Amino acid sequence: MTPKPYRFVLDRVAGYAEEVSAFMRRRRLRSKPFARVAWPGGAIRSFDAETEEGAALFLAAAAVIGLAGDPEE
Repeated sequence: MTPKPYRFVLDRVAGYAEEVSAFMRRRRLRSKPFARVAWPGGAIRSFDAETEEGAALFLAAAAVIGLAGDPEE
């Protein structure tokens, strides 16, 4: 028995909707601020800005950037 034509279109649209939903979910996760720290030996760890360690890293980075000043001066 052959599938009904509207089923094919409905399955196709549902597949596209799932792809768009997955893309938006990945984009939302990637757009959150984080700090990535690399240690000697190759160990790398990411810290969310919402964690205590991440907040401390963001404050330290802001202080370093503030000390560096404007590069155009």
